[in-house]
Amino acid sequence: MSSSPYGFVTVEEQVLVDDLVFVVTRPTSAEDLIDEEEYAVDERLPYWADLWPSGRILAEHLASRELTGMRVVELGAGLALPSLVAAARGAHVVATDWYEPALAFVRQNAARAGVVVETMLVDWRDPPKELVAEPFDLLIASDVLYEARNVAPLVDLVPRLLATDGSALIADPRRNDAGAFLDAMRAGGWTHTQTNVQFNGRRDETGSTIHLHQLARN
Repeated sequence: MSSSPYGFVTVEEQVLVDDLVFVVTRPTSAEDLIDEEEYAVDERLPYWADLWPSGRILAEHLASRELTGMRVVELGAGLALPSLVAAARGAHVVATDWYEPALAFVRQNAARAGVVVETMLVDWRDPPKELVAEPFDLLIASDVLYEARNVAPLVDLVPRLLATDGSALIADPRRNDAGAFLDAMRAGGWTHTQTNVQFNGRRDETGSTIHLHQLARN
């Protein structure tokens, strides 16, 4: 147990993803980071501070892919385990989140793993110009569709970030609002395939099945 630059009490967790081993430093408890003032401004909750099942499944999938030379962006990265895996597999990665403390942990964990992950503070409703300046080959995200208000910004942002032949890969633990996002993307001319994956570790409230959604322009 140690202290972070932000004063959070942290733990180190060893995470095995395929043949990759990461030592991930994270806060001991996401609940302990709840800030009433931040919640009052934009209903912010520190979901970033945990390694969620969807992120672990997405990381395992990426570990099986050839990513050398690809430009990859992760939305709502949190601790960014999928970004760490993508970087280890040779991708040029930008991990984004709207919590600066999350990005500080990403940088710390990437340095410890010996991989390069660029970080960027991003509000999906008003993304920085440098994020959309050059298209990405692959967009990744995990468990980002837990609120209805996230659907419209993501439907707008995903096409702006991807190259014409790019694709999006989103891991979702069957959140209620995922359907609205997928319907809107299909209506906008995107193809959608879904793979169901069983997560054998700690479950969250939605159960053990994770949906991997792959989206590409038609």
